[in-house]
Amino acid sequence: GCPLTPLPPINIAIRFTYILQDWQQYSWPQQPPDFDALLAGEVGGVEFGKLPFGACEDPISELHLATTWPHLTEGIVVDNDVYSDLDPLQAPHWSVRVRKADNPQCLLGDFLMEFFKLCSRKESTDEILGKNSVEEESKENSDITQALSKLTEPTAVPIPKLSVSNMVHSARKHIRRHRRHDQSPINNDVLNSILQVSHLTALCVYNLFNLLKSAPSDSLTYRLALCICLVNFYHGGMRAVAHLWQEFVLEMRYRWENNYLIYGLAAGPPDLRCCLLHQKLQMLNCCIEHKRARDENRKESGRDRKDTTSCENGLLGPESGRQGGSGGSPGKSWDSWSDSEDEFYECLSDTEEMKEVPAEGAKGAKIKPEGRLQPHGKLTLLNSDEPLYIPVTQEPAPMTEDLLEEQSEVLAKLGTSAEGAHLRARMQSACLLSDMESFKAANPGCSLEDFVRWYSPRDYVEEEVTDETGQTVVRGNLSARMNIPGNMWVEAWETAKATPARRQRRLFDDTKEAERVLHYLAVQKPADLTRHLLPCILHAAILKVKEEESVEDIPSVRKAIQQVTSHTSKHLRHPIPDFKKLEDTINQLMVVETIIAQARSLKAKFGLGKGEKGEDTEGLEKFVGSLLEEPEVAVIGAGRGPAGSIIHKLFVSAQRAALLAPLEDDPNRLGGSEDRKPMGGGGGVPDFPPPAGREILLRTCVPRPAPYSKALPQRLFCVLMREEFRLAGAFSSDTSFF
Repeated sequence: GCPLTPLPPINIAIRFTYILQDWQQYSWPQQPPDFDALLAGEVGGVEFGKLPFGACEDPISELHLATTWPHLTEGIVVDNDVYSDLDPLQAPHWSVRVRKADNPQCLLGDFLMEFFKLCSRKESTDEILGKNSVEEESKENSDITQALSKLTEPTAVPIPKLSVSNMVHSARKHIRRHRRHDQSPINNDVLNSILQVSHLTALCVYNLFNLLKSAPSDSLTYRLALCICLVNFYHGGMRAVAHLWQEFVLEMRYRWENNYLIYGLAAGPPDLRCCLLHQKLQMLNCCIEHKRARDENRKESGRDRKDTTSCENGLLGPESGRQGGSGGSPGKSWDSWSDSEDEFYECLSDTEEMKEVPAEGAKGAKIKPEGRLQPHGKLTLLNSDEPLYIPVTQEPAPMTEDLLEEQSEVLAKLGTSAEGAHLRARMQSACLLSDMESFKAANPGCSLEDFVRWYSPRDYVEEEVTDETGQTVVRGNLSARMNIPGNMWVEAWETAKATPARRQRRLFDDTKEAERVLHYLAVQKPADLTRHLLPCILHAAILKVKEEESVEDIPSVRKAIQQVTSHTSKHLRHPIPDFKKLEDTINQLMVVETIIAQARSLKAKFGLGKGEKGEDTEGLEKFVGSLLEEPEVAVIGAGRGPAGSIIHKLFVSAQRAALLAPLEDDPNRLGGSEDRKPMGGGGGVPDFPPPAGREILLRTCVPRPAPYSKALPQRLFCVLMREEFRLAGAFSSDTSFF
């Protein structure tokens, strides 16, 4: 008998979702590198000096467009299988999300992972390529002409296309006799292209190799790592790596034996900030520099020599600040004493000079000073008024980090006893003794105090005292540590002879060290080589990612690169890196590469990859950046905005292709509701496909459970999809009196 309470109005929100899978207006720009063309000469050798980058397939698989009508009243719209008043272009709200391809194949990541897999291999070079007589070729390589020259020398001028590989093979046929020519892992054409790799330019303004303990990006080691990485991926795998490494080692020996410097390496001693392989190559180059300088000085001193005595000069190169050297004893040729451990001295260039130099300690004889570099300011000798001269000294022997570690272990094993400490001090005093002998030769009549004033000024203490006449004078004495009984400085000074650096025993035996380096290189397995070069490859990969990111300007990627660099630096600084963590680093780089590829794909789809700046460019760039970072992005202006217009064109083009519509219909038209045909109508091609999903939301406020109850919100949600139907309700009641 109660009158019915009228129902309140129902607010309806409708959302249609359209899926775009076919990108007819757009083709994926990333083309896989055509390495077959390399063999035909269509691709320059510079490709061997670069890492590839990008995805081989489109990393964006789908675009989901959601068109929303947030406020509709029941009864004013019609939407069914035959007809719909809901035109997507008229929807007041658009939002977009993209579906990214699952694990797209990326070139850089594939290169890094395949290179990383070599670290776990156990085979040696001999096991891979077969036994050969590498050592026998040391005396039979006179016909070899700059093998691997394009890899180890700068390419400032064009060089004729000579088959460097043929030169190597023809000169070392005795090495290849156990392996047929057509069984070589790398054929001549590919090998020549590798050897012609160009001189790379650093892509980063700071020295990233300091953090990663790799090698400078313009160095030989860095370029070698890139070439080996590419050879492993495209030109034969591990056998090709072993082949290339064997040729490289043979070239290093050839350069040492023929005094050819190795270009692409910084001058001077090994840089301990770099990887061990780079240090070894620097050590070999340092040995070649010493040998070249000694041989050159030997030639100059032999031009005016009248007798047949063989004399050698051991001066370092003119680049060195401190000079040192060695010579050959009279009657011995260079080849006979260069590898020995005996002491050897440089002979004087003529007999007249020998006559002018009296024996040391002769009574009344004035010793002629030798080996002077320059006066030391205003200092004079304490026992005379002669100025104190800085002597020409030998350079300390350069060392790589493994030699330093080996030396530290030897010194540590001597223990802490007095005898062990004394022996340790004597082992460490070779350079000190050499400098004392040079100082005595440059300053005849000097004392230990004179040497300390130059060599270690803090160990010569000066103080003001009052003499017998009452005047204040300055007197100096050796420090307390110099006066300790048994001090090594005192013992070394007493045994040191006045010998200039050029006639002293060499502190650095370049022949011995070079042979040690060459042996070290020869015994490296492909897995060992990979572990040595892995820091360089990671270095190159980070530089490549930074280069590509600088074009796209993605803040999240920039932050990710910084984190990857920091983590990689920590892992590579460890004496024995955790290769599992380094594999994680490679995976992180693959993720970064994928994000950059996704950014390029979206930019190309929205017309931002052409380098042209328009009125809407800034807004589109912001929109594309949001698509990468956020799960769903609102489209400003809906279908009438810049982004919405592009999305509409993409759907129109896909519809034309899917329904084989004639091309005379303009796919670029925006098309209002008056231009469109009803859904399912005949004759026309709709701009959008049927919705992949419909979401309908009914909202109202109703007093429940009684008419006098407080009106509370009620909600009914429905999802309609092709193969799915969902219905969910949320109803509320006033429980104040119930």
